[in-house]
Amino acid sequence: MTLTIWLSLFTVCLLGAMSPGPSLVTVTKHSLAGGKSNGLAAAWAHAFGIGVYAFISLVGLAVIFHQLPWLFNLISLAGGAYLAYLGFNALRSKGGIAAKLGAGQQVSVWQSAKEGLLISLLSPKIALFFAALFSPFVAEVSSLDGKLLMVATPFAVDGLWYTLITLLLANSHVLDTLRQRAVIIDRLSGVVLLALAAKILWSVF
Repeated sequence: MTLTIWLSLFTVCLLGAMSPGPSLVTVTKHSLAGGKSNGLAAAWAHAFGIGVYAFISLVGLAVIFHQLPWLFNLISLAGGAYLAYLGFNALRSKGGIAAKLGAGQQVSVWQSAKEGLLISLLSPKIALFFAALFSPFVAEVSSLDGKLLMVATPFAVDGLWYTLITLLLANSHVLDTLRQRAVIIDRLSGVVLLALAAKILWSVF
């Protein structure tokens, strides 16, 4: 892989990671509810899911979705349902930031990692990103080390971006301010997640 191709790949992956959506909501929520370790667990579990999509892209994700459109619809339905579930919980503060902080509950690192992974694996937005924007790079790379770099780049970029978000939220002043507004954050997160779920489900039907 040439440096030019890698820089193009890096830029595409960085823009994809920086794009706001349920991934950002999830990492933020777990950073607030559980602290830095939970935020990092959600961040790198999410990055692992990104790495899975990158690997699948090497075997032709766009071709798979073209030949099996029901598979993409299935991912969209599962992703939309999961986002709706998270959104309703956030609106009711059942299992959300406000409820856990108010009850003095600690969110487990495993729970944060699980939600981070599911958000990436069940996101049709991420599936489309790799099918449309990542797959063209596959044709430019034939060597084994180049293919490994193609998988490692989006994994590292995603993990490091959300690590940065987590570390910024770990600032004691920022964290205390946000935690004081936990209920508002829960409500806003719920609205955003439900809106995204509705958009995804509407596109399927």
